[in-house]
Amino acid sequence: MSPGILYAALAYTAWGLFPLYFRQVSEVPALEVIMHRTLWSLVVVLGLLAVRRHWAWMAGVLRQPRVLGAFALSALLLSGNWLTYVWAVQNQHVVDASLGYFILPLVNVALGYVFLHERPRPGQWLAVAVATAGVLWLTAQTGRLPWIALVLALSFGFYGLLRKVAVLGALEGLALETLMLAPVAAVVLGWWAWQGQGALVQGDAAAIGWLLLAGPLTAIPLLLFAAGARRIPMSTLGILQYISPSLQFGLGVWMFHEAFEPARLVGFVLIWGGLLVYSAEGWWTRQRVAAA
Repeated sequence: MSPGILYAALAYTAWGLFPLYFRQVSEVPALEVIMHRTLWSLVVVLGLLAVRRHWAWMAGVLRQPRVLGAFALSALLLSGNWLTYVWAVQNQHVVDASLGYFILPLVNVALGYVFLHERPRPGQWLAVAVATAGVLWLTAQTGRLPWIALVLALSFGFYGLLRKVAVLGALEGLALETLMLAPVAAVVLGWWAWQGQGALVQGDAAAIGWLLLAGPLTAIPLLLFAAGARRIPMSTLGILQYISPSLQFGLGVWMFHEAFEPARLVGFVLIWGGLLVYSAEGWWTRQRVAAA
C-alpha cells in the first residue's frame, strides 16, 4: 500500500502546481498547448521504453481490439480533461478548476462502489458525506451549473477507473494513449507551421522551450498516477486527490488573485474536514488492526 500512496501523492502534488506552468504558456491557445503536451509526452515515453528495451508488449496489444478500444476511450478522456483544465487556467478559472478536483474524490468513491464493488467503512462514508456537503455548498454559491468542475471531475474519474482495471502497466498504457493521440497532434502542428502559424513558427525561444518542457511535466505525473492507481483502492485514491485542488485553490486565490467570496470558504472547510475525518479513521483502523 505505501508505494501506491507515495506515487499518487507525488502525482497530485505535481498537478496541483501545474497552474504555475500553464501561466508561462498563457499566450499559446489551449488547444495548441494540448497538441504539444501530447507530442512531447510521447517522445519522453518512447525514450523510457527504449532505455528499458521494452517493446514486446506492443505486438500482443495490437491483436486485442478490446484493449485498443479501452485505451482509445481513456486517451479521449485524458485529452478532454487536459483541454478543459488548460483553458480554465488561461482564462482565470483556477479556483473553478480546483472545485472540479475537489468533486473528483466523490466521483472516485462512487465509481469504486459501483464498478469495483469496493465497500468503504462507516467512518469513510462519514468523511465522504462531510465532503459532499462542502461540494454542494460550493455549487450553491456559484448560482450556476459549474460546468468546468463537472467536466474535469467526470473525465478524470472515468480515466482513473479505466487505468485501474487496465491490462497494461503505467508506462505501457501511457505509451499506447499518446501513440493514439500523437499522429493527430503532429499533423495539426505541422499544418499550422506550414501556414506560418503557431508557437513553433511565431514563438520565441523561451516559449518553445516551455512547450518542450510539457513532455516530461505531463508524462511523469501520469506515470506516477497510473502506478499508484493500480496499487490502492479507489476510495483512498480519491482522498489523496485533495492535495491537488488544495494547491490549486491556494494559487488561484493568493497568487493569481482570483475573486473568491467569503461564503465559499465554508464549503472548502467542510471538504478539508472530510479529509481530516477520513485520515483519522484510517489511522484508528490501522492501530486497531496492529493491536489485534
